[in-house]
Amino acid sequence: MRNLIRSAMALAALVISSAPVQALEEVVVELPLMENTLTVKLSELKDPAALMQGTSDLAELDRASDGELGRKLLKLLNHPVPVSFRQLAESSVGSPLLEQALLLVSSFGTVEGRSPDLSGETLKQALDKATAESANGQPTLLQLMEAIPGERVRLNLSQAQVVLARMLRHRRRADQLMAVVAHAPAAMLTMPRADVAVSRTTLAVSHRPEPLELVVMKPSSGAPRGLVVISHGLWDSPKNFEGWGQRLAEQGYAVVLPRHPGSDKHQQHEVLSGQAPPPSPAELALRAKDVTAINDAVAQSQLPALAGVKADRVVVIGHSWGATTALQLAGVKPEVRDLKARCDNLSDPDRNLSWTLQCSWISAVDQAAVDDPRVIAVAAVSPPVSLLFPKGSAKQITARVLLVSGTHDWVVPPDPEAVQPFTTANPQGNQLVLVQGGDHFNLRPGQTSGGGPVAPLLLEWTNRAFAAGPAVKPSPGATPLLPQGSWGSDGKAMADVTDRLDGR
Repeated sequence: MRNLIRSAMALAALVISSAPVQALEEVVVELPLMENTLTVKLSELKDPAALMQGTSDLAELDRASDGELGRKLLKLLNHPVPVSFRQLAESSVGSPLLEQALLLVSSFGTVEGRSPDLSGETLKQALDKATAESANGQPTLLQLMEAIPGERVRLNLSQAQVVLARMLRHRRRADQLMAVVAHAPAAMLTMPRADVAVSRTTLAVSHRPEPLELVVMKPSSGAPRGLVVISHGLWDSPKNFEGWGQRLAEQGYAVVLPRHPGSDKHQQHEVLSGQAPPPSPAELALRAKDVTAINDAVAQSQLPALAGVKADRVVVIGHSWGATTALQLAGVKPEVRDLKARCDNLSDPDRNLSWTLQCSWISAVDQAAVDDPRVIAVAAVSPPVSLLFPKGSAKQITARVLLVSGTHDWVVPPDPEAVQPFTTANPQGNQLVLVQGGDHFNLRPGQTSGGGPVAPLLLEWTNRAFAAGPAVKPSPGATPLLPQGSWGSDGKAMADVTDRLDGR
């Protein structure tokens, strides 16, 4: 029942209150695999006596439990709406990311007789009404539900099962890839470890009103071997990637980890506390500009901590949204075609959780071609790209690309149909590695000294990228940076990411 009430609250944002309508009276739950429903009348939830004397299905269950169900439910419903929830609803109206989240929620049910309101305006209006009608300005969950315009909410639990089945199908398909794609390597070192100096600084940039906060990691002595920039994912921070930075700096590299202020952990806190809206679509381009600004600053000796470091050749590593940023910097240009064609299709069999983020970028795609010719190679760990970079995008790549995904990645599951051509004996210099059992979040290294399971792979890729020289446009027949057969126990060849984007 707790999930039922939560779902009903979420569905509050799916109705339009353009004209006076009757307040919500009833919640109807469609039970999967049964031609039956469970009804809940809000009028019976005023107090325990009303529910005990009611006529709904829930009232019958309450009587069968001798009132125990009703007492627990009413305690929940009479709890005040958290202030942060109210602030979030008010500040997020019209946000593309909120619209996509509400679109997904709408697949589980509808408010009968009303059209979807994906802007969040109706939820805000319901909160305002409930607040005005509460005695102390602190509306309860029940008062919020009573303020929703409409007659009844109909929840479709069968649709929820469909979504769950689709996620499980993605998981099974990902498991099948293990038979044809090489695993990530065991830990290895290519040179003695060096002591690492860590500093924190800021960089003023023209494209943001506030300076970038940077974590800089480099060997304590000696000239760095090259520059590496690590881009964090949505609502994350440099802290969770210092393990990779530590591993690379120990091996002689200068590493910069920027905090992307429009989509970092601090911004997440502001969103959840109602102090800021979700990330703007403009962040799609701004993040790549953050990295380019760092490269510029290093090249122009504007960062004392990196004095003497060259920025003519740079390797970029990213996780999740940061991986998408890395691919942009490698020359892959986002396109709006698939986003417009597929984002509103909730039944699309390839839909996964990353679509919510990708579909929120539509309005900024035409401003998001932000490549940097100094970037000679990128490592993209679990990138949400299936819609943003459609088939055919490979021809745009100007740097070598390593694509890393976990076999249990539930946010961005590997696509067997797209990945299958990677195993052909036609390498193009771009490669893919799957990490056995890894999911979207445990691929992040945190602050572990070894950098987690992906660190050896990223280190070897970085070593070979700098050894290979300037950036080159990968072409058929090119020798892969990582030698074939050396990264997995089965001896199979490394995969080719170019075919994924070309659709071959």
